Amino acid sequence: MNTDKTPSNLYARAEVSPPSGSLFPHDHILGIWEMDPTTIKFILDTADDYAEANREPKHAKDKNTIGKCAGLTQINLFFENSTRTLMSFEIAGKRLGMDTISMSTGTSSIKKGETLLDTAATLNAMRPDVLVMRHGDSGAVKLLSEKMDCAVINAGDGRNEHPTQAFLDALTIRRRKGKIHGQTIVISGDIAHSRVARSNIYLLNAMGARVRLVAPPTLLPKDVKELGVEVFTDMNEGLKGADVVMMLRLQQERMKGAFLPSLREYYQFWGLTREKLEIANDDVLVMHPGPMNRGVEIASDVADDLDRSAIEEQVEMGVAVRMACLDILTRTIRGEALS
Repeated sequence: MNTDKTPSNLYARAEVSPPSGSLFPHDHILGIWEMDPTTIKFILDTADDYAEANREPKHAKDKNTIGKCAGLTQINLFFENSTRTLMSFEIAGKRLGMDTISMSTGTSSIKKGETLLDTAATLNAMRPDVLVMRHGDSGAVKLLSEKMDCAVINAGDGRNEHPTQAFLDALTIRRRKGKIHGQTIVISGDIAHSRVARSNIYLLNAMGARVRLVAPPTLLPKDVKELGVEVFTDMNEGLKGADVVMMLRLQQERMKGAFLPSLREYYQFWGLTREKLEIANDDVLVMHPGPMNRGVEIASDVADDLDRSAIEEQVEMGVAVRMACLDILTRTIRGEALS
């Protein structure tokens, strides 16, 4: 059932900084909400170059690209568990030549009672050049960015945003489909608890895609009608004519109460199977930000279908996107122009 046919590109956007002659008029990367299409394209183009450089043999890598941030310090501060995002940022920083330090809450003074602002003051005194932060509370990364002298990258805050995931998803779509504009892109699963979905909605709408959300009513956000998307609670209806299907993980750790009758029933109605995928376009692209719950959100034979699945490529593009973000945010202190 299609419950909303609001055309895309009609959602209210944050007030964007006036043209400044720079392609990137931001001190931090906190969310897609504050970015215009020109800035998004600049990041994707830069990441595309890094994706190609990363595929070069080690001896042939462009020395003007790889290792260009040597001498700078990057701190990764993760208040939530993470494997792929943390490793992706670590590899990106090291590949650029940065001194990279990673901290988790298990090893930080937060466990000893220190407040977030005390932690910010302590880290700021150590003079890092970039701080990458993940936190369970929406807005926590923005709060910390206001207390830091260095650039801050949001690696996921609560249900708010996960901007680098949206960039890597968009880069994967652009490389596989040739464009984002005009593509019909289905985002399906636990949208209510997903910062990935929110960042992707902002980015894909800004770049002219047609965005559909597919989920049971209990897993849709309360403000869904304000997001400029089409909403479906019937997956078979939502998949008709889809160019891309982006599945999301069920975030049961964020669920308080009965959101689902059972995992078996969820898979029956909203899990992506080969049979359901036949409803979409023949060249449909399947994506998942991971980690996947096989047999819950997606069938294994769909996830592992090399002709349709871009899940491994998403991981690869993650490193390229994070290299681009680290590069762009440090150009000013390296004396390079943002163009």
